Amino acid sequence: MSPEPKPGILAIEPYVAGRAPTSEEHPAFKLSSNESALGASPKAIAAYEAARTDLFSYPDGGATALREAIAAVHGLDAGRILCGSGSEELLSLIARAYVRPGDEVLFTEHAFIVYRIAALSSSAVPVPVPEKNLGADIDAILANVTARTRIIYLANPNNPTGSCLSAQEIERLHAGLPDTVLLVIDAAYAEYVQRADYEPGTRLVSRFDNVVMTRTFSKIYGLAGLRVGWAYCPPAVADIINRVRGPFNVTTAAQAAATAALSDTDHVARSVAHNAEWKSWLVQKIRAAGLGIDEGEGNFLLIRFPREAPHDASSADAFLSARGFILRTVANYGLPHCLRLTVGREEANRGVARALAEFVRTT
Repeated sequence: MSPEPKPGILAIEPYVAGRAPTSEEHPAFKLSSNESALGASPKAIAAYEAARTDLFSYPDGGATALREAIAAVHGLDAGRILCGSGSEELLSLIARAYVRPGDEVLFTEHAFIVYRIAALSSSAVPVPVPEKNLGADIDAILANVTARTRIIYLANPNNPTGSCLSAQEIERLHAGLPDTVLLVIDAAYAEYVQRADYEPGTRLVSRFDNVVMTRTFSKIYGLAGLRVGWAYCPPAVADIINRVRGPFNVTTAAQAAATAALSDTDHVARSVAHNAEWKSWLVQKIRAAGLGIDEGEGNFLLIRFPREAPHDASSADAFLSARGFILRTVANYGLPHCLRLTVGREEANRGVARALAEFVRTT
């Protein structure tokens, strides 16, 4: 006999990150993890380096300066902001705090895999809801809500599809939910969204007691390696999550770098402009090559390939990898005929567009 894990744990398939180039593949371009094309702000790097003199001290457990900086930038109440080791920690803590064994956790069928992991880790029942045209179907979500539903995770924009709901659509979803259901809006890619009708979720959080918005410093701010995320919560939810999170869950260096990154608005603006320019360029080139592509929002594109060899997604992945371009396979998201492409720097974007055109011409 050996110790047994609680129900749900053995049903979890461990998370697999976007593949990085191997030593044999250098030089190569990693376009698999939606990392920032321009990297971290010089101000953030300087703040990180300065923090090395304080490594002997525990971090500020409340991330006070960082929360106040977030509040100032976004016009929010710092007392309702929580910081975590990436938004993934906060998404998992929400399930840990609010889900009981046998409860149901809803998310769309092609959503971020962490939602399923969070549900199963709490011995809950994950309920993937069918999408419509690779986008969230509000009516389908509402139809799947039962008396056992406790949390709805909604990525907006969604990874890997790039689909995005308007503020009005999110409000309609929330209006159809019981007060006992917690709507968690994962807005990791909010800074990249160009739509005028978009709102990341702060308005709903400010008005209601059953909405949480999560954000990250991994994308537009280029701090994926430091693992910093934050959530904006109703006061009661913030109190609950603070009771279960680790007391020093964001390192001193990470807090310093994230705080400095918020102050570098020019770097953020350059990152947004770079993404918009090259994303549009990639869409044109990839469509001209004859491949299907879902533009969506975010700093990535979902490319659709024929379902049969020799031009299927698996063959494309092997072809691109051999030429030094590492994209993200998304079969584990239920999209075996697709690859996800992160918008990179100019050299990477031009190179991968040429390689895709070459792949399509092969027989």
